[in-house]
Amino acid sequence: MRLLIRHFIPAFIGLLALQSSNALAVGITNSVNMPNGASKSLTTPTAWGASNNVVFFGGGGTIPSPYSTKNDGAAVLGCGLGDSKKNIGVQLVLISNDVDLKSGWKEYSGAVQLSRQLGNANAIAVGVDNVPLINGQMDDSGKSYYVVYSQGVQAGSFVNETTGNSKLTYSIGVGTGQFSDKSPADIGSGKGAHGTYVFGNIAYELVPDLNVICDWNGVNLNAGLSHTFYVAHLPISVLVGAADLTDYSGDGVRCIFAVGTGFAL
Repeated sequence: MRLLIRHFIPAFIGLLALQSSNALAVGITNSVNMPNGASKSLTTPTAWGASNNVVFFGGGGTIPSPYSTKNDGAAVLGCGLGDSKKNIGVQLVLISNDVDLKSGWKEYSGAVQLSRQLGNANAIAVGVDNVPLINGQMDDSGKSYYVVYSQGVQAGSFVNETTGNSKLTYSIGVGTGQFSDKSPADIGSGKGAHGTYVFGNIAYELVPDLNVICDWNGVNLNAGLSHTFYVAHLPISVLVGAADLTDYSGDGVRCIFAVGTGFAL
C-alpha cells in the first residue's frame, strides 16, 4: 500500500480539475457565490469535477511513504468533458503511479468521475479511482467507488466581499476500497482491517485563492494549505500538507505535496 495512490491521488485530481469550476462559475448568476480556485481537500474527492473541455496535468508526492523510508511520486493527466451545470460533467484521468526517472514509468491506473452542479454552489458526484491499466492491480484496496456531495457556504459572513467567492466549503461522502480498507501493514501492526467508509473535507479561505484544509479520508486525518496563482494567465495550483496525523493508520506523520495546472480548450 502506498498513501499516494490510495488517498493523495483523489485530492490531487481535484486540485487540477478545480480550474473547470472557475469556468463554470462564469455562467452562474451573481447571487451564487462559487468557491475560489484553490484546492478544497488534501486526500479526498470533491464533487466539483472537471468538465467543459478542461485539460489538466501535474505531479506530486509523499515524504516518506507509509512503513517505508523511501519517498513516492505520481503524475496525472486528465480532461473534463460535458457540462456539469446543464447535464453531466465527465472527468477522465490517467495516472502514472510510480514516477521513477531511472527505471521508467511502468505503472498506470485510471479514474472516472461523473458530476452534476445543483445550482447553489453545490454539487454531487460519483466516481471510481484506482482502475488498473498497466502492470495489473496497483493498490491493495482495489478499485474504489464513491459518492460525494460538496457545498460552498452562502452565508454572508462566509463570502469574500471583494471576489464574491464562498470562503467556506465542505464535502461529505462514502466509499469503498481506499476509503474503507486499511493496508496489510496496518493490519499487521494491529490497527484493524477497516476504516470508516465515510470521508469528508472542509476548507476555509485565508486570503483570495489560499485555503487552509482539513480532511478525513476514511482511515486518517490530514491538514494543509493550497494556493493558486497565475503566470501569464495560466493558473498554477500548489498543495502542501501533513498526512496521517493520528495513529488510526500508518506509522507516523508524513509530508504530501502537489503542483499542477489546467486550462480550457
